[in-house]
Amino acid sequence: MCANASSPLVFRHGLNSVAPDLGWQTGDRDKDVTTNDKSHGINTRLAHMGNDPRDFFGFVNPPVVRASTVLFPNADRMERRDQQYTYGTKGTPTTDALAAAIDELEGSAGTILVPSGLAAVSIPLLGFLSAGDHVLIVDSVYFPTRHFADTMLRRLGVEVEYYDPALGADIATVMKSNTKVVLTESPGSNTFEMQDIPAIAKAAHAAGAIVMMDNTWATPLFFRPLDFGVDISIHAATKYPSGHSDVLLGTVSANERCFPQLKDTLFAMGVCAAPDDCYTILRGLRTMGVRLERHQKTALALAEGLEGKAGVARVLHPALPSFPGHDLWKRDFCGASGLFSIVLDCPDAHQHKAKAHAFLDALRIFGLGYSWGGYESLAVIANLSDRTVAKAPKEGPVIRLQIGLEDTADLMADIERGLAAAASA
Repeated sequence: MCANASSPLVFRHGLNSVAPDLGWQTGDRDKDVTTNDKSHGINTRLAHMGNDPRDFFGFVNPPVVRASTVLFPNADRMERRDQQYTYGTKGTPTTDALAAAIDELEGSAGTILVPSGLAAVSIPLLGFLSAGDHVLIVDSVYFPTRHFADTMLRRLGVEVEYYDPALGADIATVMKSNTKVVLTESPGSNTFEMQDIPAIAKAAHAAGAIVMMDNTWATPLFFRPLDFGVDISIHAATKYPSGHSDVLLGTVSANERCFPQLKDTLFAMGVCAAPDDCYTILRGLRTMGVRLERHQKTALALAEGLEGKAGVARVLHPALPSFPGHDLWKRDFCGASGLFSIVLDCPDAHQHKAKAHAFLDALRIFGLGYSWGGYESLAVIANLSDRTVAKAPKEGPVIRLQIGLEDTADLMADIERGLAAAASA
């Protein structure tokens, strides 16, 4: 795991200011908050971050606090809102526990929690863009993000422009006087183009723009955007933090300069995550490290085994030395997750759909479904028709593979079954 994934835990113990004596007396065995010790490994810290059992009668997991109304002890305190919790939309001990854990992982000044990964993209964009502003979005961005930008942002008077993921420092050539936000995603969706994030951040900041990054693929365990100059880190916690394909949630983490405005945007819009979902994500974080190790190992073994295999024109995986963005991945990232793509060998564009369908329909272990990051393997056809700069591969259709926790040999046999079916289509 990343050596740079350690930072002091930001404590937000929800009940400290109002809690009764919970039985932890002087002289009792204090629980070492292991996440304060940078010498501990990431899995040790994942097991303990985000909550302190001393806050909740010694229970290991924080309680699920479902709340709307919060009572005040008197009128004066109510008028001044002089207590930690004032209303359900402003947070609970459950949401604070997850936010604290994410802050530690990201090294951020603050984190907001929202109901989905797409909300984690749209809330900061709405918070930092106004009519007349210009936003630069990488052309390999997650498609729902593009849809949001092309519909909502344009309708609100924001000028939307997509840029080549290979620009790096040359992004300065497409910056305008009204460019307020640069939205990055590295690796890019479906085709995994790598971006030179530090160079982009430096150029954007020189022009006065805020830099945001969708870091869902790597998670903060393999790349911490704020350490590389990014202002706002976006993550679909639906994926690896959850790990079980049963909850939707997004996190947005910001540096000290941007967090107040981000927090105000969340409060103004009232888009808050449910406490049960926050609890589920916090529980998923405990095993995210060991799951990612397995995802990474299996995905890389499959990617290496598929290079040069009959029926595969290209393997799109940043950790492969043959991948065009490999050097950037090796320089900045300290791991790879379980998502990559293959390009089927089919020069005849008219046969792309038939070949792709034959491949998918032959699979027995891989499920056909969207999303990723769960324990089960999935496969989908990557739709790249929305690209304007980073064009789709010409060799054939792109199949995106989410590698789950199944045995490597079984998954390879399933892929080979799909390749044989595609060859016969």
